[in-house]
Amino acid sequence: MAKLQDLFTQARRAQNSGGMGFLGKNKPNTKARSAALVVEFPKFSAGSAEAVLKAGADGLLFDWDGKASLDALAEDIKAAASSATTLVVGLNVTGGWDKLDREQMLNLTELGINYIILPFNAPARLLGIETKELEKVITVPMRQGEIYPLYIRNLVALDGISAVLLDFDLSSKIGSLTIEDILDYRAVREAVRFPAFLPVTGNLNEADAYTINTLGVQALILSASDDEEATRTQVKALRELLEKTYHDDKEKDAPSLPGTGRKQSLPQ
Repeated sequence: MAKLQDLFTQARRAQNSGGMGFLGKNKPNTKARSAALVVEFPKFSAGSAEAVLKAGADGLLFDWDGKASLDALAEDIKAAASSATTLVVGLNVTGGWDKLDREQMLNLTELGINYIILPFNAPARLLGIETKELEKVITVPMRQGEIYPLYIRNLVALDGISAVLLDFDLSSKIGSLTIEDILDYRAVREAVRFPAFLPVTGNLNEADAYTINTLGVQALILSASDDEEATRTQVKALRELLEKTYHDDKEKDAPSLPGTGRKQSLPQ
C-alpha cells in the first residue's frame, strides 16, 4: 500500500543507471525533482502511455466514466510496465459509482491500477471498502470563505484516504499570484495534510514552478493532448523545469561557507 509514497519520494531522489544485468544497463540516470510528474490520459490510447514514460513521466493516470471497457487499459499498462521498473498507475473515476463495489475495486488492482481519484460527490461507502492494494485520492476543490479551511480540515478525520488532488484551477494564473493570493490556497493546503497532486498545463515557466513550490505539492498532473509528439515535448520540458527548481532550492537552503580565497577579518 505504499505505491503512492514511492511515487512521491522517488522523485526527490537521484538514481544512477548502474546495475547488473540487462535491465540495470538500460535504466536511465534520473535527477532529483521538486515533484513527481504524472500524465493523465482522457481516453485510452495504445502505445502513448509507454511513450510518455520514456520521455520522463513518473506515473500514469487514466480517466474512466464507468462506461468504457477497461480491457484496452490493461494492455496499455502491461506495455508501459515493460519500460518502467516502478510504474505507478491511477484511475480518475468520474462516474459509474454503481459499478464500484469491493469485487470491482479488487479487479482494478489486477489490471495494474494502484490508486483511484474520487470527487466530492462520490459515495462515501467507497472509503469504507478496505482494499490494501488500491489507494484512494480525494479531489479537493477551492472555495471562497474564511470558514472553508476549517470545514475541509474534517477530511483528515475520514479513514481510507492516502492523498488529495488540489482542484485549484490555477492553470492560467500560477505565476501571477500574489503573496496574499497564495495565502488563501495555502490555508486550504495546510488544512488537508495529505500528500497532494496539482493539475498543470504543459506551458509552465520558472515563475509558475517556483509559485507551485510554495503550495507544497508532491506531484503534478499533465493532461495528454491528442498530439503524441507535443505531449512528449511537454513532458521533457516539465521534467527539466522540476529538476532545475529542485536544485535551485537545494542551493538556496545550503549553508553558506566562507570563501577559501577571501581574507577573513578577525573580531576586534
